[in-house]
Amino acid sequence: MNRILIAEDEPRISDFIRKGLRSNGFTPTVVTDGVSALDHAMSGEFDLLILDIGLPMLDGFAVLERLRGSASSLPVIILTARDSVTDTVAGLEGGADDYMAKPFRFEELLARVRLRLRDVGSQEATVLTHGPVSLDLRTRRVRVGEKVMDLSAREFALLEVFLRNPEQVLSREQLLSHVWGYDFDPGSNVVDVYVRYLRRKLGAERIETLRGMGYRLTAR
Repeated sequence: MNRILIAEDEPRISDFIRKGLRSNGFTPTVVTDGVSALDHAMSGEFDLLILDIGLPMLDGFAVLERLRGSASSLPVIILTARDSVTDTVAGLEGGADDYMAKPFRFEELLARVRLRLRDVGSQEATVLTHGPVSLDLRTRRVRVGEKVMDLSAREFALLEVFLRNPEQVLSREQLLSHVWGYDFDPGSNVVDVYVRYLRRKLGAERIETLRGMGYRLTAR
């Protein structure tokens, strides 16, 4: 199980990332200042660092500079509200492996985390399967029995969440958070709309509705 260090001083965002990573099989740890981020990153106990630039005590650029100055090869994904070309270039030239601007969607962050972990030898499966449904994470295509279909970006992200949590009841709020990001509207019916889209492709019986609770992907 990969260990992810999250250096983020805004509780709403760090909690959102932590919960999302944990539900996808990772072991996240949150720190809220640059000094703690550097200490933890240098410990050798983590497989990847998600690093905010605007940290107190020591900003993210300084953390990255000292980390790379120590010859650490820990993969680093910068996550920041600073989205100028200058900041992006500074982060990448400073040794970051990737750079994401806020606001962001969790499924994109998750994809980038998995990509960086694969780059350093992660053996994570590239095909998720439950019953007759298989999702290829590389081609972004779903197979149901012998039938192969393409998915839109949202359909893909939603089905991936279901396949990583098979036979589990997932609330609309959980699905909104995972697929639509931390600025989701809890009153939106977009989950119901995309569940209908998936049912058309997978078969209506594949995704069960549990009234007042949410949805469940089933092989029954």
